[in-house]
Amino acid sequence: MPRRARLDAEGTLHHVIIRGIENRLIFNDDRDRENFLTRLHQLVPETGTKIYAWALLPNHAHFLLRSGLKGLSNFMRRLLTGYAQEYNRRHKRHGHLFQNRYKSIVCQEEVYFQELVRYIHLNPLRAGVVQDLKQLEEFEWCGHGVLMGRKECLWQDAEYVLSWFGGSLRKARKIYRVFVSEGIKLGRRPELVGGGLIRSSGGWSVVKGLQVSKQKVLGDERILGRGDFVEQVLKEADKKVKSSFFFRRQKEKIWEQIIQECAREGISVQELRMGSRRRVVAKVRSDLAHRLSEQWGVPLAEIARELGVSTSAISQVLRRR
Repeated sequence: MPRRARLDAEGTLHHVIIRGIENRLIFNDDRDRENFLTRLHQLVPETGTKIYAWALLPNHAHFLLRSGLKGLSNFMRRLLTGYAQEYNRRHKRHGHLFQNRYKSIVCQEEVYFQELVRYIHLNPLRAGVVQDLKQLEEFEWCGHGVLMGRKECLWQDAEYVLSWFGGSLRKARKIYRVFVSEGIKLGRRPELVGGGLIRSSGGWSVVKGLQVSKQKVLGDERILGRGDFVEQVLKEADKKVKSSFFFRRQKEKIWEQIIQECAREGISVQELRMGSRRRVVAKVRSDLAHRLSEQWGVPLAEIARELGVSTSAISQVLRRR
């Protein structure tokens, strides 16, 4: 069964989960974790992404974030590709680091925001990495300590999160800590790591009740939210698909204009696309790859096909820049 397209637009709230391939480690030590956070420190303000909750575990990580101007895919591609390349170099390994695509669930903010913040920040405690809330507050690789004022993290929007719990900083932190403490007894909360009708409705028993009463409620595995919210998100996605034809036509014009501009000074478009390694051609290709990736958000594989080189070659070009 083909995988369904991601639902994404600027300002969308996502619960994002990344896992190591075959459940392997994605963070071997603190140096790996520092490298990952350094990339977040650079990319979050650069892309306009808002991160509200996060937790790094040895073989997976969770984030609650709001996508920026270029959407979630652009942000995650830059974050994960750069990190995986550095991880592989450092640990002398090859191949994929992450399991398939990262998982992203569009979330209804007014219903699930606080629950997801609590769920994500309790991950280290559920996994046995820390033993109690006191240790969780001191744990470096989770956003809980930032909300409690134990450490500083400039790219986490702690102010917005705490505004959900109280008007003053002191009151908000007190209420938030009690809220998190009460979540420990709730366990693993599988309903918060996916979408669909059963999760959004609160369980199979609720869905059966809706069926008995002949109530029709819309559900989608990519969305965690009530029926009206799911319907709204799907309508917006449908509009985006319908307008994509006109976008593709415009992008093709832009693409040709950039290629023609970069192919000046005796470099033909054909030579550029044939993978020539001539120094001047390589420079033009590097400039073009950078502009297509950074300004227009074109996927690396698409850039590689257009320029007649491998995806890894384009990746190396962008990394060198």
